[in-house]
Amino acid sequence: MVNTGMQLISFTCAVTGWIMAIAVTALPQWKVSAFIGSNILTSEIKWEGIWMNCIYQTTGHMQCKTYDSMLALPPDIQAARALMCLAIFMGWLSCTVSCCGMKCTTCAGDDRRAKAGIALSGGVLFILTGLCVLIPVSWTANTVVQDFYNPNVPLMHKRELGQAIYLGWASAVILMISGAVLSSTCPLMERSGRYRRGYIGRSFANSPASAPDPPKPITSNSVPLKEYV
Repeated sequence: MVNTGMQLISFTCAVTGWIMAIAVTALPQWKVSAFIGSNILTSEIKWEGIWMNCIYQTTGHMQCKTYDSMLALPPDIQAARALMCLAIFMGWLSCTVSCCGMKCTTCAGDDRRAKAGIALSGGVLFILTGLCVLIPVSWTANTVVQDFYNPNVPLMHKRELGQAIYLGWASAVILMISGAVLSSTCPLMERSGRYRRGYIGRSFANSPASAPDPPKPITSNSVPLKEYV
């Protein structure tokens, strides 16, 4: 019962992390304008994502434009597109596999080993999904920090970390932790005290007691005593 509850909690958190990864992929706030120097006017804010860039004005008007050429994009944006799309697909696959291997479902019948193996595979896929989210987010953050402290980059082209970067880090951590917990709650063998750990075979603790043998007649020199009566 405890493992079933932990499976449900970890699966719910993993699905939440996957939804957050989808939001990170769609949000344009990967890079935001850096207001440094003597210019303190913030009449407009520039957002740069992996699919589009937007200009948000203080009047509430926002205008977005998608990138015209994919090959003209920097390497971090191209890698982010590929890895985030891969993370979304792997997250969907992880949810499907984990549902089939959870104890509260009827998939795979009563075969505990099969269900444990399926759930373990789902947990590993969630961990890989978190890595696919962590790599592009961290790569983009590293590029932003390097350009910010690079004196050769003009002030107008300097950017800061946007909200999507922090949301991506949170999504990656949730996915990896949930996948690890989901994998740990699906042991291949029962660890109860009635079983020998690591022993594969029949459990004699739960086997029914065998019926005693029927009493045999007392014999003397292989002749039944009833013949002398």
